[in-house]
Formats: sequence, C-alpha cells, structure tokens
Amino acid sequence: MTGNSGQKIQEYVVTTPADDPINPQPGSLRYGAALGHRWITFQRDMVINLRMPLLVSSFTTIDGRGVNVQIAHGSGILLRDVSNVVVHGLRIHHCVTSNPGPVLGPGMKIVQLGKSDGDAIAMSGSSKIWIDHNTLYACQDGLIDVTRGSTAITISNNWLRNHVKVMLLGHDDRFSEDKSMRVTVAFNRFGPKCYQRMPRVRHGYAHVVNNYYQNWVLYAIGGSAEPTIRSEGNLFIAPRSDNKEVTRRMNSGANMNPGNWVSVNDVLSNGAYFTQSGKGAALPGYKPEEMFPAVGGHAVSSITRNAGALRCLPGYPC
Repeated sequence: MTGNSGQKIQEYVVTTPADDPINPQPGSLRYGAALGHRWITFQRDMVINLRMPLLVSSFTTIDGRGVNVQIAHGSGILLRDVSNVVVHGLRIHHCVTSNPGPVLGPGMKIVQLGKSDGDAIAMSGSSKIWIDHNTLYACQDGLIDVTRGSTAITISNNWLRNHVKVMLLGHDDRFSEDKSMRVTVAFNRFGPKCYQRMPRVRHGYAHVVNNYYQNWVLYAIGGSAEPTIRSEGNLFIAPRSDNKEVTRRMNSGANMNPGNWVSVNDVLSNGAYFTQSGKGAALPGYKPEEMFPAVGGHAVSSITRNAGALRCLPGYPC
C-alpha cells in the first residue's frame, strides 16, 4: 500500500461502531471505506453491526491489529470493481442476508445494491486483494467468495471454521471470464467443523499451499469447469467417517474435462487421499517480489499456529 507510486495513502481511525448505510458519520468504518486511499485502524475494541454490505474503495487497508474488531450479526464486506485492498485482523461472523437498497460506496457516491447472500467477504471484478489474518465463521452463505473476473488475490493466515460453504473461487461454470482468475490460498487453518469448499474452484488457477485441514464433512478441495489446482505442502487430516477423499469434481456430463489437479509434498493423514488428474498443475508464475518459500506438509501445524486475527500488544507490532 505504501509503495504504490503516486498514491497518497492517509491514515483514518475508526472511533465509533455506528453504521448508517447512506449517511455514515465521520469516524465510522463505512465513512472511511468510502473515502479511498486510506489506511484504516481502530481506536478501541468494538463490535460493528453492518446494516448493509460494506463497500470498500480502491487503495484501502482495513487494519484491525492491536484491538478486537468484530463485524457480526449483520452484513459483510463487499469488494466490487476495486483494486489494491487489504483486509487484516478482523473477526467476521454470523453475517446474514440483506435486502436490496442504496449504500454509500467508493468516491462517496450512492450505489444501489441487490439482495446480498450473507457472505463474510465477497470479491467481484476486483484485483490485487490481500485477505490476511482474519477469523471467519458461521455466516449465512460463504466465508470468502472470489467471483466475476477477480484475480491476483491472496488469502493467507486466516482461520476459517464452523461453516458449510467455506470458500468459492469462480462465479459460475458458464462464466468463462474467470479463466484468468489467479488465487493463492496459503497458511490458513480450515476447521473444525468445515463441511466443503476449502476452496471450490471454477475455471481459473488456484495455488493451495501450506494450509492445515482439520477434517471435513463432504470434501476439502472441489472444482468444475476445468480448473487448474496446485495443492502443495498441505496437511490433510481426514475425518473418521468414510469421506476420506480430499478432492471432489463436480463437472456435469461423462465427457467433461475434469481439469488439472496435482498434489505436491502434501501430507495425507488418517486415510486421506488426493485424486490427481490432467497434465499436472503448472507453477504459479509469481513475480520475484511475490515469491515465498513453501514447506512440506509436516511443518504446516507449526506455521499455521497463529492463523486468524492476532491480538497484538502496543509496542509489539505483528
């Protein structure tokens, strides 16, 4: 955020948990998110009940370090047609659907939204997004959705638990624009009580690396519409039930191409097994500044120990 040439990022402090979807007061999260070019921090612990989805402007960081910030029992965060956004250190849970209506959006302009699904964090048509060190659970629909041409997304160090449809990458099997989607899912903890979609991928490329899977109910990684999935250095601990397979393909029709699925240095525990297919998933093609070391699955328990929102102390930055 600070290194973007020509972008002047200003600090903004949230001082109140109050939320007004149309006329938010200065000091509220919605007011700061609509301004853009802001590094948003929080004055104190607070629970924010969003009455409508929170639209976030480009070049915005929402930084919950040092306090306990909960977005709960209302709407979640919506990143729509924006870029260069960081969401860090939040606890987002029990998000519910909302009816259509007007909302203050990027550039302090009123936007008309349709009915929301009740996602914790949803991305649509967005790029260069970093979702890091958040704790997400028990929302009405998904925890993280990446759809409608979104790409260059990193989802890292989060704790996702107590949920059915956890993470969706790709809007629809017929939405071919998601072929350009590139998502890195790294250093997250999935579970306990996650049923499926960790993630579920359509069309695009997903590098699923060094994540900890504490059981699943239906499957861990799913996909359709010929995705490319590179599963690398993950720890998969299968449930005690019969659902030991990590993967699930959802293509309709016997002649559908299942895509390219490969497992590299994963640890498959408690009877877990990974069904590979296709010509193999290519390397992710990171730029030099995007590279990071991937360890073997045996080290994942240690490196994901601090996944989720961090409680940092003053003077000891995370």
